Amino acid sequence: MEKLPSELRISARGLELGMFVSRLDRPWIETPFPLEGLKLTSPGEIEKLQRICSYVFVDTARGSAPDLRFIEHNESDLVADAREQDEVAALRKANWTIKSDFASELKTAGVAKGVLERGIAEVMTDLQDGRHLDLQKLKDGVAAMVDSVVRNPSAFTWLKEMKRRDSYMYHHALGCSIWAASFGRHLGLEKTELQTLALGGLLCDVGKIRLPPELLSKQDDLTGSEAALVMMHVEHGLEILDEVPGISPKIIEIVATHHERHDGSGYPRGLAGNDIPIYGRIMGLVDSYEAMTTIRPYARSLAPHKAVAELYEHRGSMYQAELVEQFIQTSGIYPIGTLVELTSGEVGVITAVHSLKRLRPSVMILLDQDKMPLPKFRTLDLSLDEFDADGQLLSVKGGLPAGAYNIDPQELFLD
Repeated sequence: MEKLPSELRISARGLELGMFVSRLDRPWIETPFPLEGLKLTSPGEIEKLQRICSYVFVDTARGSAPDLRFIEHNESDLVADAREQDEVAALRKANWTIKSDFASELKTAGVAKGVLERGIAEVMTDLQDGRHLDLQKLKDGVAAMVDSVVRNPSAFTWLKEMKRRDSYMYHHALGCSIWAASFGRHLGLEKTELQTLALGGLLCDVGKIRLPPELLSKQDDLTGSEAALVMMHVEHGLEILDEVPGISPKIIEIVATHHERHDGSGYPRGLAGNDIPIYGRIMGLVDSYEAMTTIRPYARSLAPHKAVAELYEHRGSMYQAELVEQFIQTSGIYPIGTLVELTSGEVGVITAVHSLKRLRPSVMILLDQDKMPLPKFRTLDLSLDEFDADGQLLSVKGGLPAGAYNIDPQELFLD
């Protein structure tokens, strides 16, 4: 008989004191609970959850087990969930820790980003001119980027978020690569695996270089035939990689499957669940997040916290639930670069997230409580329980849309 996973979905009616609630049927940010993950210690907590949730997930490794009558999965669901959780857990071969502070890593990351940008530009020029893809032109930049992300992932993510004025194809490739490395670090991949994943992120949409430019820049909705042409970029990408000697099969897997979806709704083959290679599942999630938060010719970009909520809404359907949960631990509910308002009325931008306290990030304060610019920005680490002038615990009140209060982080910081 298959062993049950430690995380079980149960009806909210089955909640009892001593249980550890690990996930809800909605984003934690929509609830009155300040942190994600809750050990039930009072009847009031149970009542709150029962008022807002139909079902929850409880982690029996961290709290009491539920009455079997309230478990809502059938055996086949449990077996599939256990297999997926085991597959994600098997990725962990390294436990990375922060090795440099944000300010010092920012300088190193800036140099590495320059190397990576030059490599991307050279490769794109080569392909546009009909030459073969030279993978070596990307490897030095990817290695330097991965080294920086391993030391402190916040710096490279910050640099990417502060400079979003490049072409969509360029910035999307860069963003996928950085997020893939950061997410892979969180999952515990070794450095060589992070480099493979990051290269896959750079190349997942390389086939678009063979599509008509006017199709990629079209601002109206695509027709059915145009959408079919865009989907062909996967095949084009595989053709380009087929001419690259010694390329890793993992990179080919990433390009081939990054548009497949967990529920079988993706393309080109309609693969589902574990039939999609794990790197393809990871890149599908990263690619979707980066696409939603990058300015595209045909769609407005979402604020990062809105994109996170969108991924969460599709957990267990388009995206593997376990990977969505792990990605949110990487990105935070409010990812780096998100404009937020604090409970004090002050406005700032997220500079770092904390996987164990996702609702309590580090924030660079830009505007005071009257929404006036500060003469000198200051950074607060909300995970350390910062307080306002009245002695009240500071927290994030909510995310703000890009450009709120005429704030343009690209103009304010780092050139």
